[in-house]
Amino acid sequence: MTRTIGIGVIGMGWMGQVHSRAYRQLQDRFHESGLRPRLVVCADEVDSRARQAQSMFGFEKATTNWREAIANPEVEVVNIAAPNFRHLEMVRVATEARKHVFCEKPVGLSPEQTAEIEALARKAGVQSGVGYNYRWAPMVQYALELVRGGKLGQLTHYRGRFFAMYGSNPLSQLTWRFDRTQAGLGTLGDIMSHAIDMSLMFAGPIETVVSNRHTFIPRRPLPIPGEGTHFSMGKPGDPMGDVTNEDYVGALVRFPNGVQGSLEVCRAIFGPKCEMAFEVNGTEGALSWNFERQNELQLYRPEGSGTHEGYARIVAGPEHGDHGRFYPGPGLGTSYDDLKTIEAFRFLKAIAEGKPGEPSFREALAVAEVQAAMQRSWDSSGWETVKTLRLA
Repeated sequence: MTRTIGIGVIGMGWMGQVHSRAYRQLQDRFHESGLRPRLVVCADEVDSRARQAQSMFGFEKATTNWREAIANPEVEVVNIAAPNFRHLEMVRVATEARKHVFCEKPVGLSPEQTAEIEALARKAGVQSGVGYNYRWAPMVQYALELVRGGKLGQLTHYRGRFFAMYGSNPLSQLTWRFDRTQAGLGTLGDIMSHAIDMSLMFAGPIETVVSNRHTFIPRRPLPIPGEGTHFSMGKPGDPMGDVTNEDYVGALVRFPNGVQGSLEVCRAIFGPKCEMAFEVNGTEGALSWNFERQNELQLYRPEGSGTHEGYARIVAGPEHGDHGRFYPGPGLGTSYDDLKTIEAFRFLKAIAEGKPGEPSFREALAVAEVQAAMQRSWDSSGWETVKTLRLA
């Protein structure tokens, strides 16, 4: 049975383009599902970028007015890829119109805004989705299967990190991600979101945290409005501005099930390009995964003799997660965009079936509660309990 779902994408920078491409790929990769995304309208405040996106992806309409995109009667899903400070207002308008909403992390400008956004979607009775796409890597799904199946025994340790070089060069432009008024949190909101979400998925809720932060590069070249991405570079002598949020966050975390953990992220580190990674240890085995080698899993499951013990390299194939949707054989690697296609499918499938999927704003709120505890720890310099932010 075919189910056509009208899509409106707001914000046509890099991430808006990634989402649009994912919707176009979905009909190919998940054809038998019957889900047929219809790209109705794209919106961006920069007219040239909106028109370019319309041409690139085949949207029926383009506009510089995001409210017009939400109001379009053919739009059933509002996909928000605009800067963080726009999210709350956009979600409020979308949920008032009873539209389903997909929003990029960290959803709110602050943890408290994320709680407000979660409540808006819940009370409106609409489906929600959030961009924790690393969940969908085939080897991450296989690792989760092993952990939930008890193949590592009882978990004892979890270590997560996200090290990226996009801000390591002092000439990296001062885009909205470096500005507290537009992004809110820095790496705590941007990439720690992914590290926290993955830890919650594997090891369960976090009980207490102690955290610190640091900004390594306090000033950066100003960008040209509407051009480039957070990977863009300025030139020596360009006008400069102040970085107003953090480059680095580190934390020790405790889980109520006894698992001990650490989480560490940085956008200004030199070396790792995009090292979203984790290690899990249990009483009967261990595993590790790194997005830079996303189609591999390091797995240690002792076989008893002691003669072969150590980590084995497992290469992704059709038997792992959704790998077979993209390639028929092992060793043919999936990409970042493929993970976004899986993400889009899972979200639209939840809409078609009329039941909540994951990750939704519910999972985004769980991440935000940990982020709020980390912020409190910055002020107290001590251990802080993770508290609920859910609104009645």
